[in-house]
Amino acid sequence: MVAAIDPELLRPRLACLSEAGALLPEARAYQAYYGLDMAHRAGVHSRLGRFQVRDYDLVAQAWWHDGARASLLVLHGYYDHMGLYRHVVEWGLEMGFAVLACDLPGHGLSSGPRASINEFDEYQQVLGALLQEAERLDLPEPWHLLGQSTGGAILIDHLLNGAAHARLGRSILLAPLVRPRAWGWSRISYELARHFVQQIPRSFSENSGDTQFLDFIRTRDPLQPVILPTAWVGALARWIPRIERAPGCVHRPIVIQGEADMTVDWRHNLPVLERKFDQPEILRLPDARHHLANEREELRRAFFDFLRERLG
Repeated sequence: MVAAIDPELLRPRLACLSEAGALLPEARAYQAYYGLDMAHRAGVHSRLGRFQVRDYDLVAQAWWHDGARASLLVLHGYYDHMGLYRHVVEWGLEMGFAVLACDLPGHGLSSGPRASINEFDEYQQVLGALLQEAERLDLPEPWHLLGQSTGGAILIDHLLNGAAHARLGRSILLAPLVRPRAWGWSRISYELARHFVQQIPRSFSENSGDTQFLDFIRTRDPLQPVILPTAWVGALARWIPRIERAPGCVHRPIVIQGEADMTVDWRHNLPVLERKFDQPEILRLPDARHHLANEREELRRAFFDFLRERLG
């Protein structure tokens, strides 16, 4: 049975994130449905609230222990939302981090046309506003950044083109998007379709080895978009050449990439990242598919252990 979670009803009732107090019953039900209530973890505090970026009303949530020693800011992938990142949140709390995440425009509980964006520059404004929310919440430094897929693309753009931020720690890119797989054909299809249609039906892919996760997003996740807007593909088409032409920088991100990934063109993307950054630390997992945040437990354990050694 699919939970009755209606973003249009829940979102307007939420306070500003920095002022959010006790969770509403609907908010508690949302967290419980996605396993984000962390009820099994003693001493974990959480809050769920809103913040504004342009015309978007975005929803974010934070979790922390008293005495947290650093922070982890999480950006999800395309078609995703915060509710799917329980494993990342739990790992962050185990590391002694405060964890802050938001739903991108058009995703999850946030406002905006479903699964769409006008330009990828808007994602940079979201990240900038999320950093401001971390400051309002007085989250402990350093602030490590973690992005899955499109979330990784947002971090790549920020590292290459954004202003330096003194509070930032390491950046973690999980199966980061530079180009999607079969991008040449996808771009041609977009050029042919964009004058006639605004969206096409979404095709769900086998992007994880966790069959329970795949079943959940296909049949029991009420926040899953079921369309692919041509506007988002157009924004991606304008973003890719800008990133690939960007000058390199001294940052050294941590990159985790599955070699069974059929979503992004990782054979193209990894050399691009090696050129753009100063010897990025790359872990390649032969059996991992695209959605690393929800891969099989043994694969998640492998890259979380790798990250623990570098952020511990």
